[in-house]
Amino acid sequence: MTSKDVKRGIAYEKRKADEHGARHIGGPGMHDYERGDKLGEVKNRGSPVTKPELQRLIHDKCVSEVDSRGGFTQPAIDYRNRYQPDIKLISQRKVIR
Repeated sequence: MTSKDVKRGIAYEKRKADEHGARHIGGPGMHDYERGDKLGEVKNRGSPVTKPELQRLIHDKCVSEVDSRGGFTQPAIDYRNRYQPDIKLISQRKVIR
């Protein structure tokens, strides 16, 4: 991974934070943006977010919103619907119900 890739990823996170009306935080082990008491995470990749990854984000980073360019796997959506209904999943500017 080159420095150009890192800068492009950070720019994407900042752009998404602006779209959500939030302040970009970022950094290793930190959430990507915050808006009031809402913490959000941005995933900029083609592969969908899996259930174990979603569980780690919710429990370790305490996020309440996850914005993923690649979407979410069906087990991840089912987990959110059953156990964490307050978590907001966003894919391609659409909230997943």
